[in-house]
Amino acid sequence: MSTLAVVEEILRETAVPMSVREIVERAGVRLPSKSKTPDTVVARDLSMDIKKKGDASLFVRTSPGRYTLRALAQNAQPQSSPADLRMADVKSIGPGAQPRKPAAAAPTAQGRARNDSDVQGGGFAG
Repeated sequence: MSTLAVVEEILRETAVPMSVREIVERAGVRLPSKSKTPDTVVARDLSMDIKKKGDASLFVRTSPGRYTLRALAQNAQPQSSPADLRMADVKSIGPGAQPRKPAAAAPTAQGRARNDSDVQGGGFAG
């Protein structure tokens, strides 16, 4: 049985997102790798599967270092579109109100050319 098959079995049994450490502890001797660092093997295999297969992967990362099955994650959260989110923003502000735009950042010294008048003395004042 492959590492990912064991991980899939464990995630189906628990039905909650788990850390790599929790997965390895539950798997115990079922993991086919005899590596001294099974956490690394499981994390690598999960990450590579998600990266290579994308949305076709059985697995999904729910937060850094935590994984679950894609089917479980989709059942747990209703899907919302960006339009739904924008409407929620408008509704939460009040009738007729528009969502606020982020304020523009002030220009920084790094964004403009430096001249001698920008340099201040750092010497001893006394």
